[in-house]
This record gives sequence, structure tokens and C-alpha cells, in this order.
Amino acid sequence: MVAYEQVKNHNTKKVCMVLKLNRSSFYFCAKTRPEGKFKKENDILKREIIRIYNKNDGVYGAPKIRIELLKLNLSFKVSERRVSKIMRALGIKSVVIKKFRPCRSDAVYNGGENLLKRDFSTTTINQKWVSDITYIHTLANGWCYLASIMDLATNKIIGWHFSHNIDTTLVMNALNNAIITNSNLPEELIIHSDRGSQYTSHEYRNKIKQLNIKQSFSAKGCPYDNAPIESFHAILKKELVHRRVFKNFEQAKIEIFKYIESRYNRNRIHSALGYITPQQAENNFKNVA
Repeated sequence: MVAYEQVKNHNTKKVCMVLKLNRSSFYFCAKTRPEGKFKKENDILKREIIRIYNKNDGVYGAPKIRIELLKLNLSFKVSERRVSKIMRALGIKSVVIKKFRPCRSDAVYNGGENLLKRDFSTTTINQKWVSDITYIHTLANGWCYLASIMDLATNKIIGWHFSHNIDTTLVMNALNNAIITNSNLPEELIIHSDRGSQYTSHEYRNKIKQLNIKQSFSAKGCPYDNAPIESFHAILKKELVHRRVFKNFEQAKIEIFKYIESRYNRNRIHSALGYITPQQAENNFKNVA
């Protein structure tokens, strides 16, 4: 044992001479140290970030993941920059929404007014609704169509319908579903849409009048007048449709139902709502009333 220590010290001395390094510095660098506090914190964050990321199907970015981490009441501070840095090191990121590219339509309804005028603010529920249609592809049934209605006070999808056909019945069913879930509608309710033939049909406009709802229309070829519902459909495509291959209409309908009613309305937090879910926002309004 003594001989081993002598050889070891002799070799160490040679290494230090070659490197022109003090032996005390050599031993300091070679010494095994206990794991640092910052590394322990990052190890905890890595585990929790991966858990939150996977729980939310990989759609949360650093801001939302940080909000979820704050709910854990960790004993150390967690900044958005720190979360973002760890996510980069782990090689994970949220999927990105492609920018909307509007397309022109030659046959456009010229009646009606734009009552919203891009004022999407509200003071309570059932003041302003926005509606739109989006296309979803299936292998067996080709293109299918989703009509959605959102309450701007909560970002909640309060009515929707999925169909093989893009016709007036599609938007009528979405409207009826919204009415069923929202009784005692106020007289000042506005429902906004683009100028598609489904929303400008006599049947749909007559139904709106019977319900004493004011109908509002976007300007021709201007999707930004209906930005909130356009944004929802972009999120739906980003978080569900573009990440799945739907075999048929029935499978797509089930997946859309689960996404809207469970994930989007009741589990997906929204920065615009102060990082709560649409359902929580609706409950808050109802509790105040």
C-alpha cells in the first residue's frame, strides 16, 4: 500500500511538472465534489418539464410549462428563460402554427354590417360569439367539415358540429348546440362570421332573427375580422389534425369531440385568460352573476 502511494505521488509529480501545475491545483481539479444545488434543481425541472410536456401531448411551450411548474410550489425560482433553456437541451419544443393565408372568393354576400369591427373585448358571457368553418381530411371519406362557435368572453367553444357536407345544415346544427347549452340569451348578443353562403343563407339569417340575435359579418376577404375563431381552428389543426391520420369520418368525430370538450375547453390553459381554462373562465363569470 505504501509503495502504491509512493508511485502514485511520483506520477502525480511528473504530471504536474509537464503541465506546469501546482500539485494543490491538480488535487483540487481531480477531487470528486458533491452535486451542486443548481444541478439538483435542473434535474427536478427536467423531470417535471418532460412530464408536463407529455401530459399535454407536446403542445405546451415554455410560457405554459412555466405556469404549470409554478403550481407545484417548488422551493426555488423558475423563470421562463430557464425553462426554455432546459427544453432546448432536452430537444423538445411546442409545435408551430402556420400563418393563415386568406383566399379570395368571387361570390360574396354584400349585405349586413361588421358590428364587431375587431373589438373582441367583452364584460360577461353571451355578449359576442364568433363562428367559422374549417376543413378536415379523412382517408375513407375525404374532406369533412367542422363548424364552431366561440364565446369571446371565455374562448370556450360553446357549439360545434362535424359533417360530411359543407352546407347550411352544418352551421344550423352548430348554432342549435350553442343555444342548447346557453339558455336565457340577452337581447344584445352578437354572432359574427365571414360572408360564406352557409352564414348568409335565408334559413340561417331567419333563425338568427327569430332568436333576437344580431348578426355581424367580416369584410370581404378579411380573416382578421374573425381572428379568434380562426386562431382556434389553427390551434385545432396544430395540436390535433396535423398530428393524426384519420381513417374515416367516425374516428375524426370522436377525436374532435375529445379535443374540444375535454382538452381545449376544460384542460388547456390560455394566456389570454390569465392561464386558466375556458371552462374556469365561464365558471368565474357565472359565480359573479
